[in-house]
Amino acid sequence: MTKPLVVVESPTKVRTVKKYLGHHYNIAATVGHIKDLPGKEMGIDIENGFKPIYRTIPGKQKVIKSLKQAVGDAKDVYLAPDPDREGEAIAWHTAEVLKKKGRKFHRVLFHELTKDAIQKAMASPENLHLHKYEAQQARRILDRLVGYQISPLLWRKVKGGLSAGRVQSVALRIICERERDILAFEAEEYWSITAHLEGSSPPPFTAKLVKRNAEKIKIPNEKAANNILADLKGKKFVVDKVLKKTIKKNPLPPFTTSKLQQEAIRKLRFSAKKTMLIAQQLYEGIELGPGEPVGLITYMRTDSTRIAKEAADEALQLIAEKFGNEYTLEKPRFFKNRKKAQDAHEAIRPTSVYNIPVNLAPYLSKDQLALYRLIWQRFVASQMTEALINQVSVSIHAGLYIFAASGSSVKFPGFMKLYMSVDDEIENESQRKKPVLPELAEGMALKLNQLEPKQHFTVPPPRFSEASLVKELEENGIGRPSTYATILSTIRQKEYVNLLKGYFRPTELGFIVNDLLVKSFPDIFNVEFTARMEENLDLVESAEADSSEILTRFYNPFKKDLDAASEKMLSVKGVGIPTGLSCPDCGKQLHIKVGKNGHFLACSGYPDCTYSRDYVRDEKGKIQPVESNSEEITDKVCDKCGRPMVIKRGRYGEFLACSGFPDCEHTQSLNSNGPGKPIGVKCLENGCSGEILERQSKRGKIFYGCSRFPDCTFATWDKPVVKECPACGAKFLVEKTTKKEGTVLACVENGCGYKEGVT
Repeated sequence: MTKPLVVVESPTKVRTVKKYLGHHYNIAATVGHIKDLPGKEMGIDIENGFKPIYRTIPGKQKVIKSLKQAVGDAKDVYLAPDPDREGEAIAWHTAEVLKKKGRKFHRVLFHELTKDAIQKAMASPENLHLHKYEAQQARRILDRLVGYQISPLLWRKVKGGLSAGRVQSVALRIICERERDILAFEAEEYWSITAHLEGSSPPPFTAKLVKRNAEKIKIPNEKAANNILADLKGKKFVVDKVLKKTIKKNPLPPFTTSKLQQEAIRKLRFSAKKTMLIAQQLYEGIELGPGEPVGLITYMRTDSTRIAKEAADEALQLIAEKFGNEYTLEKPRFFKNRKKAQDAHEAIRPTSVYNIPVNLAPYLSKDQLALYRLIWQRFVASQMTEALINQVSVSIHAGLYIFAASGSSVKFPGFMKLYMSVDDEIENESQRKKPVLPELAEGMALKLNQLEPKQHFTVPPPRFSEASLVKELEENGIGRPSTYATILSTIRQKEYVNLLKGYFRPTELGFIVNDLLVKSFPDIFNVEFTARMEENLDLVESAEADSSEILTRFYNPFKKDLDAASEKMLSVKGVGIPTGLSCPDCGKQLHIKVGKNGHFLACSGYPDCTYSRDYVRDEKGKIQPVESNSEEITDKVCDKCGRPMVIKRGRYGEFLACSGFPDCEHTQSLNSNGPGKPIGVKCLENGCSGEILERQSKRGKIFYGCSRFPDCTFATWDKPVVKECPACGAKFLVEKTTKKEGTVLACVENGCGYKEGVT
């Protein structure tokens, strides 16, 4: 009889789990999903209750074969993919593949990959969670209904290769609406008045004018400021009130997924995608010695702040040992979840606080250590005593006017000795820069050294950074923390937004796509509607709602909007979007159109009038035509004659042309999908007849893509090598070079992680 089989998601997990169960069980990996909806068709039987039609994912036949070999004639199979909705779907599909009369399937949830956690999970297996699987399936169907029916509409109306997504398009809408708020913003002038004062003892200090006749004061212009200065001339400055207090500042709870992403973006400059990738590595297991893989953190996809009492007790013990009793709580501190939080998993924490970051440095990469330290410090700090902050607030009257001054100092650092969030650090730095207040008493007369008036202007709302966009999505209930990294990556890859100096700005294409979608689908791409849909999916998981009913309620109005959009959505390829500008040649209106090389202005009187221009927008978003004869010399040289290439602007936007024209007529696309150099590798997409070309992105970075783009969208930053992955059966590897590992061949199949040295 074959030993019972334990099925996990990734080969990395296999090593960790095998360490604790290997003698009594066979261990195998699915290497991510093994079944999904088909790649080139809808795959949903809408008329038959939205029944999904699953297919084995291309390249996974060998994985399934190895699973069947590993299970043999075993009677028991323990399904241990990740403890979330996606993991539940993998568990169900694995059970379907391995189903056999008399065989039993058990669901085990590894919330952390440690000896105790693994053995406890195996000792108390559960049934497969039908409602969790239905929630995942409903989300997948919703996303497919939207993406596979709206994206082709964009291909027809705008250009090929675009995509719409139920959640990604809402994220794009949020960015576009913020940009329009910024463009519409009109700065307003205001003034401040600062008094430079001295008490009976040093140091001197400053106070801001805040009130007149007990009402908050506004100083709109220089004239108003001068009137106030005239009123204050000769007035005595006297301390009115001095308020001293000590406040307690509590630590933040351990990380949820979204809070980890936000803090890693701000503190470590990691992207959301990179944060999740490294967290997955820390969860799945790091070798702390030969053959000793250890899961260092709990499961990294969670929106709960709950922690196990045993973990909190262990933290208290460590705090007493390392920091002393004054930093140690008498009993653990626990945190309440937000109302909408799902409590299936603990917060993200170290599996043992005694895995101290400095001790792990020899075993972790620089980035792994940085993220682990962040998680470790946040969790340990959450169990330390409060910080005590001394605060002093002073009000000073001068005639009818009230000035205010404040200061603070740390009386006892508490948890801040170990960890401060970015916001704590900003606040601490702000207080540190304030001058220290002298000893002041009520009724004390003060010496006025100077009254300083200063002009200011209001500022527009800020653009979203990755961190603030993740926060906005979370607070509005858009998507789930586990999807944020993918959302942010997708809207950049589709060139709907650029990330400039750390902040998102919509591209012209992003504005065009957003405006068309919002006009044609006002409900589906609405923030509140999308948030309610997330709540509905949660109700499906908790067996409080029926997935088919939710899908029906969604699809009926969606289908009406879809049919209307097919007829009425403006074609930017054809008619274009009216701009309100007049054609300088014939007087008819100019429209925005999109061609193969991007967007441009064209006369609505075409073909009678052939006026066309590239265009830019000014600081207020107004369209400014760019003259077509403008050229910019580049550092690229012509492949045909060796002369410099210049950027020219024509009917279809920018392109590269030889500066030797008309002797040399060679041109080249500026688009990242332009010509490329063959590397001798056939396209790696199933059924594609193209070949892989080495290409250069707009920013000059080398990547590899199919020659049949846009019909085939295969692309990778790393050079493909035709060699089958021995771990998962993927039909190619890629060549990667890092400082730590040198040049290696690596598998890019999600969850595989296979690498080998280059000989």
